[in-house]
Amino acid sequence: MPNSMRYLFIFNPAADKGRASGKSRWLADLLSRRDDSSMVTTLRAGHAGEIAGRERGKNTSIIACGGDGTLHEVVNALAGESVKIGILPVGSANDFIKTLDPARSSGSGVSHFFDAGSRRVDLGRVLFGKEEQRYFINSLGIGFTGRVAKAVKSASWLRGELSYVYALFSVLIGYTPPKMHIKITGENSLWELNEHVFAFSVSNGRVEGGKFRIAPQAEISDGLLDVCILRAVSKFEFFRYVLKYLAGTQISDPKVLYCKARAVEVGLSQQDVMHMDGEVYDNIEGSVSIMVVPQGVHMLCGVQRDGKP
Repeated sequence: MPNSMRYLFIFNPAADKGRASGKSRWLADLLSRRDDSSMVTTLRAGHAGEIAGRERGKNTSIIACGGDGTLHEVVNALAGESVKIGILPVGSANDFIKTLDPARSSGSGVSHFFDAGSRRVDLGRVLFGKEEQRYFINSLGIGFTGRVAKAVKSASWLRGELSYVYALFSVLIGYTPPKMHIKITGENSLWELNEHVFAFSVSNGRVEGGKFRIAPQAEISDGLLDVCILRAVSKFEFFRYVLKYLAGTQISDPKVLYCKARAVEVGLSQQDVMHMDGEVYDNIEGSVSIMVVPQGVHMLCGVQRDGKP
């Protein structure tokens, strides 16, 4: 009986600031041995999402071959669809797979995709600007982490986790915590803040920026997002928080609000930078609405076909 499963690999040669392009021939050679798989190479920013949207009805699984930005595009094209999404991590940080399937975070080989199980995972849905809507699968940040993501994109001469360290300190030099009005709707609680905030993050995955454990208690299928807010501290105080964020111990600090949420509303007093899965959204102003979408996408991962680890 012929195999009815079809796998499309969307390869982004610009991932890891162009270093991923060296793996194109390797991937093409591996897939040339299979008649159930094909590979398409992206040509520009946003192309991965265009391809995924166009090809979703022809394939049972679509694999994002790049970094978290490539995955972000594919997820936004396939949210709510039955097609399964896989991750071949060839980007710089590859954050989400460290929560989804840590054993596959090195990106070695493709054979595991063809007998992989799958699980449904949550998404964050974001409304902002003039009726703009996007999804994130790993994390969102406004203010400090948004500006760090922008600095990472600008530091074209640095790659990998070093670029995140450089960006963090370059942003810190001239940073003033912005004022935010934040409403958080939890399972049975409501929090409200109206103050200057040093760092604001909403996460589905646990890791951001390669090694920073922004949301160490995050569960990607619990129907909740994890909010981590560092209240205003001095730049000199922040140095010790860097170590806390690397270890995930910041959540017990009295200057940090860490909680589970179904929805978050953020009001900005001035324009700022937002990132979703490391992708930069500049000049954000006014209101930003964030809500969880339980089991919003179907992900391939190293579990049995019945969905058990």
